[in-house]
Amino acid sequence: MAFEIPEWLKYDIARRRERLGVWWEELAARRWVNENPVFVTAVAGGSVFLLLMVIVWLSRPQHVPQVAEYKREWYYDLNTGELFTAKRGLTPPIEAPSGPLADGRPAGVRAYVLSYSDEPNEAERFIAFLEVADPNGLNEVADKAGPRLTPARRWGRGRLLRRLEDEQWVAGDSPAGQAIFSQAFAPGANGRRPSYYQPR
Repeated sequence: MAFEIPEWLKYDIARRRERLGVWWEELAARRWVNENPVFVTAVAGGSVFLLLMVIVWLSRPQHVPQVAEYKREWYYDLNTGELFTAKRGLTPPIEAPSGPLADGRPAGVRAYVLSYSDEPNEAERFIAFLEVADPNGLNEVADKAGPRLTPARRWGRGRLLRRLEDEQWVAGDSPAGQAIFSQAFAPGANGRRPSYYQPR
């Protein structure tokens, strides 16, 4: 014998469906929508337009800023005490405009010109330290990572450094060399760290 829904339950379900339909018909939002179709159409159209604008904005190609690649570096003439520029990537010492030193060695050494200003004039630039290749160590060693070396010490391998006022060159990865490096990039009176000023 198949199960049949009692008549009273059928009647109750039908009554509830009717009441739900009446409630939906009398719902204030639905009534307002029915009374203002032009406004609703305008809002829907504006939303679609805004969505399309966002899609177009997000899908347009991104502009990648061009990073200037400098092809020259600063060098310091040990004979004259003046800066000059030369091709990037040379291993100092190099030939200087004034010629060789008294002992015949090249007089051009790498100079690190720093500034606390983004676009410094000549007075706002300073020579932080000088660099030459260590004749007792290979410069390629600087690229090899050591297990407990800081990036600054790894960079200092195979290089000799000194400040303008110093007379002795010191190994770049030695405590004295690291002190020169740290002092050069220490924050100034305004709390800002200096940055390398590329030759134009």
